[in-house]
Formats: sequence, structure tokens, C-alpha cells
Amino acid sequence: MATRFLEINNLQGWYGESHVLHGVNFHVDEGEVVTLLGRNGAGRTSTMRAIMGLIGRRTGSIKVRGTETVGLATHRIARLGIGYCPEERGIFSSLSAEENLMLPPALAAGGMSVDEIYAMFPNLQERAQSQGTRLSGGEQQMLAVARILRTGAKLLLLDEISEGLAPVIVQKLAEMVIMLRKQGYTIVMVEQNFRFAAPLADRFLVMEHGEVIQQFSQAELPSRLETLHEYLGV
Repeated sequence: MATRFLEINNLQGWYGESHVLHGVNFHVDEGEVVTLLGRNGAGRTSTMRAIMGLIGRRTGSIKVRGTETVGLATHRIARLGIGYCPEERGIFSSLSAEENLMLPPALAAGGMSVDEIYAMFPNLQERAQSQGTRLSGGEQQMLAVARILRTGAKLLLLDEISEGLAPVIVQKLAEMVIMLRKQGYTIVMVEQNFRFAAPLADRFLVMEHGEVIQQFSQAELPSRLETLHEYLGV
């Protein structure tokens, strides 16, 4: 029997007066990779932010390993073992790559060492003393993910990590996702790049108008491509 890492029921979310999530329901099992698909404005990033407590108001239920988090502050949610990599990456531009890596607090035991990070991302070792502003977009993205891995988080929320990057970097990020899955990490990805996401995920959730309207497994993907084309234009 699979262990539920994340379970979301009837999640409603608001930014001020704007009601953006309309009853989101899904779960993610431990060690699973799940991708949220949908057009811009479908509610995918808002769902990620709601999981972390980063939207104005949320109701419903978000359980992390059985612990209800809707009433918790963001820093307490993170300490349940969740790492969030937002689309904007959030690199400290005045610090070197290695200084960025040294900043995150330990959220749980088992965070990767700097040496383990460099083994996974050789580019970062080469650019260890480079300022954040001097890193390429791909290197910044690697650094953003690497910082989360330092914290000991075991549930990774990755928002559009492949966006705007060269194909060779996208391939490296795909290899990273595969490696992390083998190491037992649980991953939820928001992706516009369907070609990147398609071979990586165990399950796909399609969002529209702030709710999950379809979900299917990797095995069902070939039979769902036509439907996906209607929803996503892929």
C-alpha cells in the first residue's frame, strides 16, 4: 500500500478578492513524480503556492504525511520536508553560487552535502565562485533546485524548471529528476514543456479554471494525447 505524502481535498484559494482555486483535489504518493498540466492561468502555480501557504487565503485540506497544514505558517510547512522552487528562481545575485548553496537552513535530516550537489551538477562546481548575476539561466535553475536539496526536503515542488532553457540544459534537468526519483524523492512539477514532462511523470493532472479536471497515469498517456491536445494545444 503506497504511503500518501501529500493529500489535497477541496482546496479553495484567493489572492485578495480574486478566487483562483475552485476545489482542487489530488494526492501524491511517496516516491511518485506527478506533473500538473494546463494552460497559463489554469491554477497550477497557485496550487503550488497554496501548498506552501503563499497565497492570500486558502480553505479546504492540505495534508503532508497526515499533518493538516492549512492553518500553518509557511516556515512550519517547509519544516515538514517540503522544498519549493518557484518559477522566478530567487537566486541571491550578489552572492556566489557556493554562498547561495550555503544559505538554506536544514529542514530535516538527510540534506545533500555540497560535494553531493557538485557531483550532480558539475557546472555549479565550475562556477562556485561566480556571482549569481554571472550565471547562465540554466546554471541559475540548477542552483535553485540544488539549494532545496541541501535542506533535507523530500517533497520537491518544481515550477516550470525547464522554461526558456537550452535543450542540453533541459536534458540535464530531466536526468536530475530521474536520479532524484531513484533516490526516493517525491516530486510535483508544473510544466508547460510537455515533451520534457511526458517521460518523467508517473501521473499527469490536467487543470483548468482552478481545478483538476482529468488525471491519468504514464501507461494511459498514449491514449490521452488527443484529449491533451484539446486542453493544452500540445
